[in-house]
Amino acid sequence: MNTSLLSPLVTLPPALQNNPLLSFGRGIAAYSEVKPEHIAPAIEFLLKHAQDAVDVATNSKTPSNWDQLAEPLEDATEALGRSWGVISHLNSVADTPELRAAYGAMLPQVTAFFSSLGQNLALYQKFKELSKSPEFAKLNRAQKKVIENSLRDFRLGGAELNDADKPRFSAIQDEQAILGKAFSDHVLDATDGFTHLITKESDLVGLPEDVKAAAADTAQQKGLQGWAFTLHFPSYYPVMQYSENRALRRLMYEAYVTRSSELAPEYAKGKLEWDNTSNMLEQLRLRDEEAHMLGFANFAALSLAPKMANTVDEVDLFLTNFATKAKPFAQRDWDELCEYAKTELGLIDGVQPWDTAFAAEHLKQERYSFSENELKQYFPLPKVLDGLFGVIQTLFGVKIEPADLPTWHADVQSFAVKDHAGKIRAYFYLDPYARPGKRGGAWMDDARGRRELPNGEIRSQWHI
Repeated sequence: MNTSLLSPLVTLPPALQNNPLLSFGRGIAAYSEVKPEHIAPAIEFLLKHAQDAVDVATNSKTPSNWDQLAEPLEDATEALGRSWGVISHLNSVADTPELRAAYGAMLPQVTAFFSSLGQNLALYQKFKELSKSPEFAKLNRAQKKVIENSLRDFRLGGAELNDADKPRFSAIQDEQAILGKAFSDHVLDATDGFTHLITKESDLVGLPEDVKAAAADTAQQKGLQGWAFTLHFPSYYPVMQYSENRALRRLMYEAYVTRSSELAPEYAKGKLEWDNTSNMLEQLRLRDEEAHMLGFANFAALSLAPKMANTVDEVDLFLTNFATKAKPFAQRDWDELCEYAKTELGLIDGVQPWDTAFAAEHLKQERYSFSENELKQYFPLPKVLDGLFGVIQTLFGVKIEPADLPTWHADVQSFAVKDHAGKIRAYFYLDPYARPGKRGGAWMDDARGRRELPNGEIRSQWHI
């Protein structure tokens, strides 16, 4: 059974009735059914409805209260944000040229909408009227926070800029969105585009058997003979930890840290389009321009506006104090590592960046009889999950069971969280493996949010 993102009062055109970005079974997107051709029709439709909601909200006849101003506007923008979130998520974990192009085609329109929303002076005035009205005192704490955050976001979104400056401010938002996407695309392409093939097993001395087996499997998948290593972390890092081939460690390290830069080795093969140098410089310039337009001394100060720290100096003092206290201990550890590497590993020219993980692993094994490679055999993923879920179930009195939610890749698992009565309280996905087309990093995402309505009802759907 499909649950529409839209109110029953909204009738979808026939061409959109089966669009997986507009109707979610059990409130969850059918990720495997989303195709690039679904993106533009769904987002254009949701953009129109979101804009219609803005037009109603800014109408002089619309009262400046929660039920007729804040709530409908929240519904409309959340519907857009939710479908766009699905697309953004797929762009991060299941990148293809077609999906990337469809995502990139709609990114300027979505950015422009939210930019115009932040600059809408009439809407800003409506929220200010609500914040000063007698009704504001009757709102609950969460509702008041929504209004206060909205007023802050209007200011940061350029609502108080003069009309002559608003087009430039909007252009800055658009340019930053495009540059941010390009930066991420380049890093992913550079990561996926690097393969180092080893054909002599003697060059693999020190590598654990499972690492070599994985490298052989990677080579086979790529139609190669031998052992193939990539810049995906599960392939890259074991080389840094265990390989006794110092030249291999250096090659992998330099390829990893110079990805998408003018120093990256892939540029010898004509991949200059992956160089993010000018991209970063332009983003820094745009951020500085944006900050100054809003009256901040720099982008760091602008970044702190919605955060807990009050000033740049406050953050700087915290980091400086932290570094001062930590440095003596770090220096002691570094000196110990350097001495060990020189006397025991023969690194007489000093520990280089590509030696650090290797030397540290050997030091731990010799001094503390601790080996990550030996330890990991006791912690395969199923056993780790059993232990983790056991702790969660004991602490919170819940039950975690496998679910059959739609996924974006065969490796992805889904789970249901049930209370003591067996009622499902939440779902979550687990996508633990690196692969081509999936962006790196320790990250998470949300698939479906929740809101508590004034009557106590929990809403986990978005409606327009």
